[in-house]
Amino acid sequence: MKLTYKQRLFLWFGVILLLFAVTLTLFERSRERQYKTDLMIQQLDAYAGMVNEALGQGRPLDSLLALFPPDIRVTVLDRAGRVLYENVFGDRGGMENHADRPEIIAAQRDGQGSSVRLSATTGTEYFYFARALGEGYVRVALPYNIQVRHFLRADNGFLYVTLLMFLAAVLFINYAAGRFGKSIARLADFATAAHEGTLEDADAVFPDDELGKVGEQIARGYMALTTSEKRSAQERERLLQHILISEEGVCFYTPEGAVEFYNSLFLQYLNILSDETPIQPDNLLENKLFAGVCAFLSLPGGENYYETTLEKQGRHFSVQTNRFADGSFEVILRDTTKQERTQQLKQEMTGNIAHELRTPVTSIRGYLETILEQPLDAEKQHHFITKAYRQTLSLSELIGDMGLLTRIEEAPHAFHREGVDLLQVVEKVCADMEIPLRENAVSVDVTIPPGTMVDGDKNLLYSIFGNLMDNAIKYAGRGVTIRTGCYRTDSDFYYFTFSDNGTGIADEHHLGRIFERFYRVSEGRTRDSGGSGLGLSIVRNAIAFHRGTISAKNRPGGGLEFLFKLPKQRL
Repeated sequence: MKLTYKQRLFLWFGVILLLFAVTLTLFERSRERQYKTDLMIQQLDAYAGMVNEALGQGRPLDSLLALFPPDIRVTVLDRAGRVLYENVFGDRGGMENHADRPEIIAAQRDGQGSSVRLSATTGTEYFYFARALGEGYVRVALPYNIQVRHFLRADNGFLYVTLLMFLAAVLFINYAAGRFGKSIARLADFATAAHEGTLEDADAVFPDDELGKVGEQIARGYMALTTSEKRSAQERERLLQHILISEEGVCFYTPEGAVEFYNSLFLQYLNILSDETPIQPDNLLENKLFAGVCAFLSLPGGENYYETTLEKQGRHFSVQTNRFADGSFEVILRDTTKQERTQQLKQEMTGNIAHELRTPVTSIRGYLETILEQPLDAEKQHHFITKAYRQTLSLSELIGDMGLLTRIEEAPHAFHREGVDLLQVVEKVCADMEIPLRENAVSVDVTIPPGTMVDGDKNLLYSIFGNLMDNAIKYAGRGVTIRTGCYRTDSDFYYFTFSDNGTGIADEHHLGRIFERFYRVSEGRTRDSGGSGLGLSIVRNAIAFHRGTISAKNRPGGGLEFLFKLPKQRL
């Protein structure tokens, strides 16, 4: 849980004050205990002095004990630590050497020493004091009982006073932290509301203190800045919307030619056009490709709009320059490659269609003119009518293939996806093409596993394998073997191969274009072999409809191989 500023402030000062109070109390109690210990030592030292004086005068020590507390213990030792006198333990001969006792060691080192410990002789805990006097030591001890403990214990009066003062200080710190924290909290709430965009008039009200006045000044400055930013943001939004919607590379320049703003598409197009990579928009006017733009901008007046076209890296670009009233200008780069290619494809398509239609129409016309203008017997008339009929079949095939391509590209919703057993489709293709397969001595080897369920349209899947097989029959040569099978699967797709061991394609640069509409390989694949020239184009588009891809390559042993993938049935 995150603490508020007041809580943190109270915690910081409270901990500091607590540490101060605890330290002061411990120090005072330690000093008081030391003072009382010193008093106890002074008293025992007086007893030791009296014992030493009695020893010096030769008086018996037993008579002196009547003047001492009844539970006092007096021991006289020589320098070697042997006990010479002991009033509590009468048998001195049975007492061990006391040279290793802490108080004796301290007295030997400092002249006097004290310790609180358990007596090894009596088993009672004593407060010992020893002094080096004359030729030995005098040790005086009192039992470390409740009375002695109570005497040595520090007085709690100072502790109570300190605790009272600590509580009073805590209350004061809480009050001060509340006052100070309230101003900070209001300022923090204002900053949070400003950041989140939920600022209201109530958020700009601060307590009547120094921090509150600072907060009010910040709030007034922020409101003025926000109003100005809103106006700028509106203008900037209009500009950004224009740039985003246009899908063009745009760069704005100052009258001096310094860059003000450009989008990523402008930088991308600029680096495609320039031979110097990477190039920045600042260097655009120095590039010779944009010499026309520089010439336009150098004109003192006149037109405010200039447009030209550039071609680079096989792509076409339109370059537009708009000059504004203040002398600043914008440069717009538009990629027109797609439009150029579309126009080119339309022209090629029109030419290809006209070319493909010209041959059968011309043939039909010639056959019919021969029948109408020449006196022919019934057999020859039937011969020319049969040829004309075959040309109409070619026209029908061409029109049907073009219609199928159009539907795949422009009306994919017209096809129905379902689970299709691909082996059954391939077997049907083989059955339907039994006659041309037999006439060309072509054998087919199918290794597609039963139950290979593809998510697709049955008619399109039929057209894929039908066109591939028709292509192999027409162009691979006689006596070849066609093989098709599934060579790999993953979680989403089946991967298929369709190959023959025929002639293949000698010039491999044709392999990348055999899927184009009406494209024909000149060697061994001429129009005389029949077909509309759209079969492989239908294959590619049908596989693309099924979210697949296809590629072609020459087999090492001869022949052509197609590799493609089709989606698995969705469970």
